[in-house]
Amino acid sequence: MAPTPELVTAALATVNDPEIRRPITELDMVKSVDISPEGVVRVGIFLTVSGCPMKDTITRDVTAAVSRVDGVTGVQVEMDVMSAEQRKELQTKLRGDRGPEKEIPFAKPGSLTRVFAVASGKGGVGKSSVTVNLAAAMASNGLKVGVVDADIYGHSVPRMLGVSERPTKVEDMIMPPVAHDIKVISVGMFKPEGNTPVVWRGPMLDRALHQFLADVYWGDLDVLLMDLPPGTGDIAISVAQRMPSAEILVVTTPQQAAAEVAERAGSIAAQTHQQIAGVIENMSWLPCPHCDERISVFGEGGGQSVADALTRTLGARVPLLGQVPIDMRLREGGDEGKPLVLTDPDAPAAAELHRIAAGLSKKSTSLKGLQLGISPTRGR
Repeated sequence: MAPTPELVTAALATVNDPEIRRPITELDMVKSVDISPEGVVRVGIFLTVSGCPMKDTITRDVTAAVSRVDGVTGVQVEMDVMSAEQRKELQTKLRGDRGPEKEIPFAKPGSLTRVFAVASGKGGVGKSSVTVNLAAAMASNGLKVGVVDADIYGHSVPRMLGVSERPTKVEDMIMPPVAHDIKVISVGMFKPEGNTPVVWRGPMLDRALHQFLADVYWGDLDVLLMDLPPGTGDIAISVAQRMPSAEILVVTTPQQAAAEVAERAGSIAAQTHQQIAGVIENMSWLPCPHCDERISVFGEGGGQSVADALTRTLGARVPLLGQVPIDMRLREGGDEGKPLVLTDPDAPAAAELHRIAAGLSKKSTSLKGLQLGISPTRGR
């Protein structure tokens, strides 16, 4: 039986745009469907922009989906580019007809996305590794996850997630690259080739953060993780102002010198009125390669002391969420763009990160801060 246009269109509806993550039929990306008497199907596809980096992926997915239709003997995919009018229609379809001032969707009342700002007092404690592996663990559990590399000067998230492609721009929207089912954006994706530094002052940092949050099309995320720079500088203040509902995750190592600095980083919540989700102690211990003993390379107790100190400062319990052991594979996975929680989920460090991620993924049942759409009325 020869395939019909209806069957081919139904097959195309199963193909998602790899950046937007919605069916290409829903996004009006299917230009045409032609079927020859011999069963060869020629599909015309509109790309959002010329030179779209996802062109090969779309071609592969369309070919695979249409090939599964009964009676199809061959598939030919022809690419075209959307007109300016079509791109504007796509933008309206995705984000609505907004005015010139772009809103941050996660800061709007009623947003269902849980936002975690991952902070540390100093560099070198593994904050970015923790961020990337928590994101990968959550995504592997079926959550829709995004990561903002807000560490403008020390951006490292693209390497740790294995992202090499640049974002795609559709009108004034930025489509973030996707790696390991995680949408990610970083200033490193916009720099010229080479390891050139970013030399910006406060206003530029704030503008970059706003663009990452407002201009990027994130879609409906369950969780957004923000990898902050160490300390309590401009970005930490901007996050508090632009995303007051963001919960802070404090990353430290066990030694007291690091713990004292981490405590200062977390104490910013007392001034910004943000909630601290908890403390994560990284590099907690090293498993002895010859026995079952744990070697406390960086001492002990730093994570708990930070949690206790922040509890006293804020007057609300701040939990120690977990203690991640030292594992060379965690570092190797970061260098190779392959998070340990995915490559070896049973490794002690990966198992602990999965446990922390599962705890953070639990949705709060509180109605605090959520607009219910109820207006008071006078009694009769």
